[in-house]
Amino acid sequence: MSELSNEPIGPGEGPTSIFQTWMTALTKPNEATYAELAASPMVKASTAYLWVFIAGIASSIATGIVQLTSGVGASGSALESTAGSSIALFCAVPLGAGLYLLIFMGYTAVVQSIAKMFGGTGDYTRMVYVFGAIAAPVSFISAVLTVFSVIPYIGVMFALISLALGIYVLFLNTMAVKGVNQFGWGPALGSVFIPTIVILFLITCLVIGVLMLLGPVIGDVFSEINQGLVP
Repeated sequence: MSELSNEPIGPGEGPTSIFQTWMTALTKPNEATYAELAASPMVKASTAYLWVFIAGIASSIATGIVQLTSGVGASGSALESTAGSSIALFCAVPLGAGLYLLIFMGYTAVVQSIAKMFGGTGDYTRMVYVFGAIAAPVSFISAVLTVFSVIPYIGVMFALISLALGIYVLFLNTMAVKGVNQFGWGPALGSVFIPTIVILFLITCLVIGVLMLLGPVIGDVFSEINQGLVP
C-alpha cells in the first residue's frame, strides 16, 4: 500500500491502472494530484459510474450480511425467517447499488454547479471522475468496516474508524473540488459543505416529520400494551 503523502504526482507519474488511480486519490491528498487526475486522458463519466455501482454492490451486500446476522436466532422459526429474508435482501442488492449511484451523481452535479457559481474552471465529467476515484475505494473499505462493526465489544472500534474515514473523505472531497476547479479554500469548502448541510437538514426534517406522523400510532400501541399488562 502506498504511504500517505502530501506530495503531488509529477509529470509522467500519473496512475496507469484502476488500483493506482484509487490509491493516488486516497493517499496523495494534494490539489495538484487531483488536477492531474482530472487532466488524465482516461477521464470518463461512465468509468466513474461503473466504479461507484460496483462499490455500491459491495456496500449493499455488507448491509445485507449485517441484517441477516442480526436476525439469526436460536429457534427454527427465526432461522427460517432469516433464510427467507436473505433472498429478498440479496435481490435488492442491485437496487441499492443503483440508488447509491444516483445519489452520487446528484451530489456531484450539485457540488460542481455550486463550484461553477464560485468561478470554478472544472466540469462535471472531470469532477465525477475524481470523486469516483475517492468514493469507490472508500465504499469497499466501509463495506468491510460495516461487517466488522457488528462484532461484540470490538465493533465500537470499527464504528469509530468508519467515523474517522467519513471525516477524511470530506477533506479529500474538498481538496478534489479545489484541484479540479482551480480556486481557493473558501469556494472549495462552500461547494462541498453547502450541499452536505442541506442534505443533512432535509434528512433531519424528514425524520422529524415521520416521527410526528407516527407519534399517535406509536402512542396507541404503547397504550394497548400497558392496558394488556394491567391485571
